[in-house]
Amino acid sequence: MGATHVTVRISNPANKKKYWEHLFLVDTGAIDCLVPRDNLEKIGLFPKGQRTYELADGSEIKMNITTADIEFMGEITGGTIIFGEPGTEPILGVTALESVGIDVDPRSQTLKRMPATRLKKLMPKKIKL
Repeated sequence: MGATHVTVRISNPANKKKYWEHLFLVDTGAIDCLVPRDNLEKIGLFPKGQRTYELADGSEIKMNITTADIEFMGEITGGTIIFGEPGTEPILGVTALESVGIDVDPRSQTLKRMPATRLKKLMPKKIKL
């Protein structure tokens, strides 16, 4: 299968004029997005915490994270951004995709809009006594 890429803009929520835009690899195996550290710092984003991630080889690594606005394909969402090493390929994770109703077509390796964003029932089932 081929790789899917999309142009993504990462913006500082406190100052929308500060952003970084680049071609991101769409990775449905990744939960969160990843951006090279130097690009995040240039737009005024710094670590807010750390999270442990499992790598493809099964090993675990603790990485710095922050939150930012994520814009792609005319949609915007907020999400967790992992601080990657400088020069690392940026990754668009599945949480950002699903939160705006975009899915990857496994046959064509293209992004497609879902007819509606998935949402579970809003009201609990009524139990009959």
